[in-house]
Amino acid sequence: MSAGDPTALSTPWVRPSAVFLPRLDPLVIPIGALLGGLLAFSFFLVVLGKAPVDFFSLVYKAGFGTAFSWQNTLSRVAPLLLTALCVALPARLGLVVIGGEGAVVLGGLAAAVAGFALSGAPGAIGIPLMMLAAMLVGGLWIGAVGALRFKRGVNETISSLLMAYVAIALLNHLVESTFRDPASLNKPSTAPLDEALRVGSLFGMDVHWGFAAGIIACIVAWVLIERTTWGFAARIAGGNMRAAQIQGLPVGRLIIGFTAAGGACAGLAGFFEVAAVHGSANGSLISGYGYTGILIAFLARHNPLAIIPVAILLSGFEASSGLIQRRMDLPDATILVLEGFVFVAILVSETLYGRFRIFQPRAEAV
Repeated sequence: MSAGDPTALSTPWVRPSAVFLPRLDPLVIPIGALLGGLLAFSFFLVVLGKAPVDFFSLVYKAGFGTAFSWQNTLSRVAPLLLTALCVALPARLGLVVIGGEGAVVLGGLAAAVAGFALSGAPGAIGIPLMMLAAMLVGGLWIGAVGALRFKRGVNETISSLLMAYVAIALLNHLVESTFRDPASLNKPSTAPLDEALRVGSLFGMDVHWGFAAGIIACIVAWVLIERTTWGFAARIAGGNMRAAQIQGLPVGRLIIGFTAAGGACAGLAGFFEVAAVHGSANGSLISGYGYTGILIAFLARHNPLAIIPVAILLSGFEASSGLIQRRMDLPDATILVLEGFVFVAILVSETLYGRFRIFQPRAEAV
């Protein structure tokens, strides 16, 4: 374009901030929602006659204050990472799957049953087969939610939640009858795993290998979503599923595949709970990790890499529940109340995207 070209003066020039600032929305708004939830919870503590400063100082001390606290926190992260992926992967298609708890308990049960069948097998063979069994059962369970959504139009949020209750009922029934170890008197459980089939600690720390597996799963999920044609197709279908069908994208396979992949991650969480924590399948598998994973996925905006720091933060909150109960004379469920405040703040923050001009600078003509 020449200097004397009269159209040069009317050519729009977009400031660099017009490109950079809109990208702050997914970072600033979730952080603001988190702080807003913490502030609202602080008022709740004041009503109870408790000092918010004391509460949050205990949370920091128990969750992140010492090396022991960090190990206690990281030992709880693995199921949170994997159950958050159970929400985040289908969310790329616009699906809200909140029944990951069902895949966790059935995946753990499948791992325990497979471990019993593999008694005497070396760990190099038995552990991968147990993982495969857990992921297969978890993937089939949540994949069925995707199939119901695509084939029959059944709302995935309702069906996944109802199937979680069914899964919990199945666990209780099978553990107390078919797969019960006769030696488990007070707490019905499956037979304990052989020592060779137990998952050990990570580099001598009090953190099992599930933490590393969860990190790897988040990285793989990010690559799947952001760097593959399947991920690109999922994002297109999530934006407008009807348009994706018209363009010939395999929407059905995407829905079932991504829901099954999320279920496999949750099933893997159940495997680690059995093989690294409990040593058998019992009622302790019903721990609520699947529901905390919902909060983590929403706070991370369904970004698999962002799930990692958010899961560590929420794990630190949960690790502090015992200390808070002892020191502040508050119920153990106080942390659940805190998570509830944060979740409501996140839901409210969804209405804020694209509303602030500071994050959406206009192109200027120069």
